[in-house]
Amino acid sequence: MTPAFYHVLHIVSLIVLTGGIFYGFAGSPDTRKKVLLITGIASIVQLVSGVGLLHKLGYGFPAWAIVKLVCWLALSALAGIGYRQRGRAGLFMLIVVAIVAVAVSAVYYRAF
Repeated sequence: MTPAFYHVLHIVSLIVLTGGIFYGFAGSPDTRKKVLLITGIASIVQLVSGVGLLHKLGYGFPAWAIVKLVCWLALSALAGIGYRQRGRAGLFMLIVVAIVAVAVSAVYYRAF
């Protein structure tokens, strides 16, 4: 598969994962299982497409990719927290936006 395919898959899975996390903060408890399934699949697709993209482009595993891996772990963890911590949804939404901003900045600036 081409790097463009991996890139599109990576971005789409990020959008689905982030949207699922926000829905988890706002959705009703009876949607928990379905949303966690969708965010789990999006999370795995994001990881696989990101590693595949690194491989196809021949980057190896640079420091900015480690930052993105930590951001991926944090986003994946926040997907399940949304249903348990309804009172802190506003704070967690800001955290999600900050994590996504750090991950995107790590790729585009590649400062380390």
